[in-house]
Amino acid sequence: MNREKETIKISVRNLVEFILRSGNLDNRRSFQADKDAMAKGSKIHRKIQKQMGTFYRAEVPLKWEQEYPEFCILVEGRADGIIEEKERTAIDEIKGVYMDLYFLEEPVLVHKAQAMCYAYFYVSQKQLEEIEVQMTYCQLETEEIKRFQETFTKSYLKKWFEDLINEYYKWAEFQYQRRVARRASMEGLEFPYAYREGQRALVLGVYHTMTAGRQLFIQAPTGIGKTMAAVFPSVRAVGAGFGDKIFYLTAKTITRTVAEEAFEILKKRGLSYKTLTITAKEKLCLSGDGECNPEKCPVAKGHFDRVNDAVFEILQEKDTYLREDLLLQAAKHSVCPYEMCLDISTWVDAIVCDYNYVFDPKVHLKRFFGDGVKGDYLFLIDEAHNLVDRGRKMYSATLCKEDFLETAKAVKGHSVKLFRVLNRCNKLMLEYKRECETYQVLENIGGLSLQLMNLLGEMEYFLELEHEEKVQKPVLEFSFEVRHFLNMYELTDENYVIYTHFGEEGRFLLTLFCVNPGRNLQECMNKGRGTVFFSGTFLPLPYYRSLFSTRDDDYAICAGSPFPREHLKILVARDVSSKYTRRDITEYARMAEYILHMVSGKKGNYMVFFPSYRMLEDIYEAFTERTEGTGTSITCICQTAGMSEQEREEFLACFDQEQDTTLVGFCVMGGIFSEGIDLTGEKLIGAAIIGTGLPQIGDEREILKNYYDNKGQAGFDYAYRYPGMNKVLQAAGRVIRTKEDRGVVLLLDERFLQRAYRELFPLEWQDYEICTVQDAGERIKRFWGNS
Repeated sequence: MNREKETIKISVRNLVEFILRSGNLDNRRSFQADKDAMAKGSKIHRKIQKQMGTFYRAEVPLKWEQEYPEFCILVEGRADGIIEEKERTAIDEIKGVYMDLYFLEEPVLVHKAQAMCYAYFYVSQKQLEEIEVQMTYCQLETEEIKRFQETFTKSYLKKWFEDLINEYYKWAEFQYQRRVARRASMEGLEFPYAYREGQRALVLGVYHTMTAGRQLFIQAPTGIGKTMAAVFPSVRAVGAGFGDKIFYLTAKTITRTVAEEAFEILKKRGLSYKTLTITAKEKLCLSGDGECNPEKCPVAKGHFDRVNDAVFEILQEKDTYLREDLLLQAAKHSVCPYEMCLDISTWVDAIVCDYNYVFDPKVHLKRFFGDGVKGDYLFLIDEAHNLVDRGRKMYSATLCKEDFLETAKAVKGHSVKLFRVLNRCNKLMLEYKRECETYQVLENIGGLSLQLMNLLGEMEYFLELEHEEKVQKPVLEFSFEVRHFLNMYELTDENYVIYTHFGEEGRFLLTLFCVNPGRNLQECMNKGRGTVFFSGTFLPLPYYRSLFSTRDDDYAICAGSPFPREHLKILVARDVSSKYTRRDITEYARMAEYILHMVSGKKGNYMVFFPSYRMLEDIYEAFTERTEGTGTSITCICQTAGMSEQEREEFLACFDQEQDTTLVGFCVMGGIFSEGIDLTGEKLIGAAIIGTGLPQIGDEREILKNYYDNKGQAGFDYAYRYPGMNKVLQAAGRVIRTKEDRGVVLLLDERFLQRAYRELFPLEWQDYEICTVQDAGERIKRFWGNS
């Protein structure tokens, strides 16, 4: 074998699932939607392997190298077992499934094909003339086993595998040509701008992180150019062979656009790079309801017969794949746009997507992050402070007592056994309910978890039978909830708190609350090579490190602002507070007076951020009372709960327009307008922040506080102060976006003067001034007079 040739690697499983798939897209059988059967499948593998005796070798690595003139294809994997007895040699392929084995009359084609690949590799390696393939299926709940055996000759396997690899050849050649073009385009590729102050250090830090396979935290203010400082060195690291695919992860749609633009800028400078933005399924669904089955969606019928052609064609035609491109191509070939999008992801150089597609166990991309899968991935995690609550949510799970009753009602008369198991689970939930007043932390739920496992098995059996939709659908949906709960229950450790509580409309809930998602997030990042977390608000850094990472070799770069400090005026009010005990007409009137002083200092566009919609409405009313009849030319617009995408765009468009009057936008802190938006220059010249952003007191926040207090850490800081100040810093960060920007930030809460809050001020806030409602207006006018 010529070792200097490029090697295209693919796993046995990916090869057969990709080339041999056919037929309909259909999500009506939940076992199909969860083919991996999560970690439970791995456990049952090990249990079966241990029972097989001395003639059985488990987890045997096997591979096949196919050489072509310009490159080699390497197909590799691990055979679950190889049986070598006197008169018998067999490949054993073990599959854990949730379906009732009674309905399994023959092996699933792609499962059998995996075993046949290993069989061919082994007969070739050992010079055998024939070999047996054994398919071992194990029902994950009952541990019942069903086996299928078939003997193949070497010549049959050789012909079969050659046909398979020949089908894959054009895809491997495409991948080879991509790598050649990608590398060639990077020769001489330079950073596209003159470096801003501190930006070169970020670029070098990211490059070192990716080449060394480490993790980096970047705390850098807006305007330093974090996105390009992360994308460019990551691209260069790929070019140098220290990575193969970049995942640019974001929490909000608006920040994805910034990443897309960064890649496009480099492409215009000569970079050959294929980039895909993964859009949420509901925004790509042609049927509009997400029902992936041939009875509801016309493109689901025969989808797998057509999708490979659709993918290969678009790969030849474009380098950038956005929502519009995907919809057009899917319509042309009558395939599901979302599923086609996921298939395209295999072949591109960079993927821009939500955090969920890497970290969330319910929706992560199994082809990259499934059990036992890893690769040379480079992770760029934008606005990473958002990953705290998102991570907790991804690895938490909740079951509702009323859902057991509703599902039981749906199946009554259709399955006596399922009806009984649902009622047994409901009775256990009822016992928890009787002991719960507000919320109650539980030591364990072992009894319920066993019943849930029985329930899941019964639901899987039920779903194998044909039922009318009004019965089938609720069982299918509830089975997903139960399975996710059980999967998260297997992860529970010292980072979890299990508790019962009451939700909306008095519904009784049992929650597995992932207080610290660091271990689970780290396991995902371990599937790649290097990770860079970047944010304008990573204060205090130890807090974020403890929630994102379990490694002890992480390092950080804290970049200062590249903009002159005199361009930003920070004023802290010492005579107002948003504390609940201080919220009254007098306090609101004083805050309204502060806002009027800010917007009177100079005509322009301003934002005011509030801790709640209620407070927004109260102070808006107090503010408009002050401005009516004064002759002051001020226009006010207000954020409302549940704004549509069009309403958001219209709100922001007001800041883009030339204004004859001063514009004041009243917004909610931590909402859609407090981070990720980019209003440069005169589009925004000031912001007032009402309150310290503390989350509302609730069961979950109190559990967080108690959890960290019990560990001897600052519970109030972890549960309230740090998340609150993050929202404050994000909102204030809307004001200064470029080196030409000038603006005012008004912090309206005397608590900001407490040491615990001042220690969380970024460097560029160190020149803050303390003010009162009497002198704030003069200080603001003086700032603009000196600007």
